Amino acid sequence: MIFLELFITFFKIGLFGLGGGLAIISLIQNEVVTKHAWMTFSEFTDIVAVSQMTPGPIGINAATYVGYTAVVNAGHSAAWGMAGSVLATFSTLLPSFVLMIIVSRFLMKYTDHPAVRTVFSVLRPLVIGLIASAALMLMNEENFGNPKESTVQFILSVVLCATSFVAINKWKVNPIFVIVVSGIVGGVVYGFLPI
Repeated sequence: MIFLELFITFFKIGLFGLGGGLAIISLIQNEVVTKHAWMTFSEFTDIVAVSQMTPGPIGINAATYVGYTAVVNAGHSAAWGMAGSVLATFSTLLPSFVLMIIVSRFLMKYTDHPAVRTVFSVLRPLVIGLIASAALMLMNEENFGNPKESTVQFILSVVLCATSFVAINKWKVNPIFVIVVSGIVGGVVYGFLPI
């Protein structure tokens, strides 16, 4: 049953996941945490973090990890979890693959048509809204900590978030460098790395 639900869920996500990886995160969160309760919000936040650090599109990486975790959390073995990963990934990619084959036949021919331009002009704000929704969804206690419980973690998280944003957007620092430096700072502050 979990496999059929995974297929239907990630097929829908792949079909309506306009805007790519970050836009698809809020759709995945709504389905797997809120609707199906396949994992906790904390587990989902960890999956998003890992998906951003691993090579490949974030939405596909998240689908792969969610497929595995959902099946294992349902009580199946790790081998079945890998099958869940493959199924969730395939289900996410299938609609895009089919739609791109269909659309590519017509888009080049009608790319300057007013109706096509209108559709794309309407979709752009939608995509921005989905990406903003994903960003706001990740600004939570699991990622930033609770200022009442751990003031140091909260302040460090806010400073790292703001510094990373400015470094990448204003100073054009390589995101890989920002990830490495943030990991080192976090490791030093929490005692994982000696200074």
